[in-house]
Amino acid sequence: MQAQLQHYLDKLAYEIDSWDLSVSLKNNDRVIVIDARAPEAYAEEHIPGAINVPHRTMSDESVAQLDRAALIVTYCDGIGCNASTKGALNMTRLGFRVKELMGGLDWWKRDGHPTAGKQAAPGNSEIVCGC
Repeated sequence: MQAQLQHYLDKLAYEIDSWDLSVSLKNNDRVIVIDARAPEAYAEEHIPGAINVPHRTMSDESVAQLDRAALIVTYCDGIGCNASTKGALNMTRLGFRVKELMGGLDWWKRDGHPTAGKQAAPGNSEIVCGC
């Protein structure tokens, strides 16, 4: 039972869902959202306010301007992509406090949140989380 309890505590410590992220962004919490995909994917569609730092380019130099006290949230396309996991690993190695967005951009959109970029979607302003 203790191992299972620790498993769930770890999941909550290292993952965030789209509802909780949207609330943090609306509350102006110290959160930096990083799209860990290639620049071309980011240009097509991304979470509003997210910055593009492809996981392959993450280094002390490429993230030097980021607030080290902020929570970093990494994401990618969704469950079929692991750029968010690679980004979370890299950012953790660089000394940041990191969570990975569950379901990535796919679940962000499925939950009705807006996107930005060439393929931007307005989202659903009447989002109600059933969590």
